[in-house]
Amino acid sequence: MKSYIVIGLGRFGSSLARQLCELGAQVLAMDVRSDLVQQLANDVTHAVVGDAQDKEVLRSLGARNFDCAVIAIGDDLGASVLVTMNLQELGVPYIVCKAHDETHRRVLEKLGVNRVVIPEQEHAQRLARSLSSHNVLDYIELSQDYGILEVPAPAGWVGKTLKELNVRAKLGVNIIAVGNGKKMNVSPSADYRIQSGDVLSVLGDNLALKAVQQL
Repeated sequence: MKSYIVIGLGRFGSSLARQLCELGAQVLAMDVRSDLVQQLANDVTHAVVGDAQDKEVLRSLGARNFDCAVIAIGDDLGASVLVTMNLQELGVPYIVCKAHDETHRRVLEKLGVNRVVIPEQEHAQRLARSLSSHNVLDYIELSQDYGILEVPAPAGWVGKTLKELNVRAKLGVNIIAVGNGKKMNVSPSADYRIQSGDVLSVLGDNLALKAVQQL
């Protein structure tokens, strides 16, 4: 089970923290505002009031033991830079940081942040899915309940035809395309046999897509 510390519980940070928890991760959520922490307390593993600009606060929370830190503290470039440096010094292995604009993004990238996101360009749910599963290549949200997941072909599917797999009946999903790095086969026939290295585009509801991730 992966663990995350989410710093900053505005709309983006709180949404991301909830989504990660729903996907089975352990999440520590923190903010300097006690009202925001209280609102999220029942939806995450732990929620604490604290200032991440103070490295000793992060140290006391065991920040270095988390797999990933997400800095979502808003438009304050100075604050996000300081928190980033604190997390790097503590040895957090993977840092994701919210940026306000392209200038903010460039500064954070120069600091060596592993991933910078601008929420207007990347929905929190899509980020949560890509962070929580090592085998998810992409996620496209179609609605609140449905989406398209792009994943490497599960090992147990290799060598079998789509007819043999019968994923629509067994999992409630549809394989709408198959790619192998050279070409994309859209709407593959039932006789198509899954090959090692295939990348599948799978359509379904969130519960069914979660089951596919676990194969």
